[in-house]
Amino acid sequence: MRLSELLEIVGDLPIFRSSLLLAGDRDLSDVRRQLSRWKRSGKVIQLRRNVYALCSSWRRVELHPFVAANELQRPSYVSLESSLAHYGMIPEAVPVTTSVTTARAGSFDTPVGRYEYRHIARPAFFGYRNVRLTRGQDALLAEPEKALLDLAYLTRGGDDIEYLRSLRLQQLDQIEPERLQRFVRRWNRPRIGRAAEHILRLREEQQ
Repeated sequence: MRLSELLEIVGDLPIFRSSLLLAGDRDLSDVRRQLSRWKRSGKVIQLRRNVYALCSSWRRVELHPFVAANELQRPSYVSLESSLAHYGMIPEAVPVTTSVTTARAGSFDTPVGRYEYRHIARPAFFGYRNVRLTRGQDALLAEPEKALLDLAYLTRGGDDIEYLRSLRLQQLDQIEPERLQRFVRRWNRPRIGRAAEHILRLREEQQ
């Protein structure tokens, strides 16, 4: 495969998997060898096994970190502080993109940033949607209510109101009480119910 062929296939993609290059009679081992050559020459960067992006000088679209987060670990959706920062609900910038997954927890340090994944049981893997981030780039992102509940569940003492106050939450008018309660009923965990009560209390305080 020539570089011109690669650019024709993935030039408009912010991220791609090696399997995308296997159209026709191309051999996987040959594709991997060519990717290794392009990696050494600085034309592509490897984010993890079989996941790549073009280097910045060849890339036509800038890779959004949430798109990378979805691709690096499947299934997953961006949540916790990363979602809250996206919605403007916490004041601090978040240098690490955090997601939840039904797979094993872990982290990836890549040339385009650090990505962390927290494990959550399959029954709790809900409350996310596909969000348009930039032109041509979508990612699975927790709803505001689910991002808060995920954080409360995965943080020691996260269902305590003092912990939630420490987050300096803002713009809580984005929280829809009915949707929050629907998530609570579906999750059916006492600590999630307590966290939701505190979230609604803080929401009322901001009104």
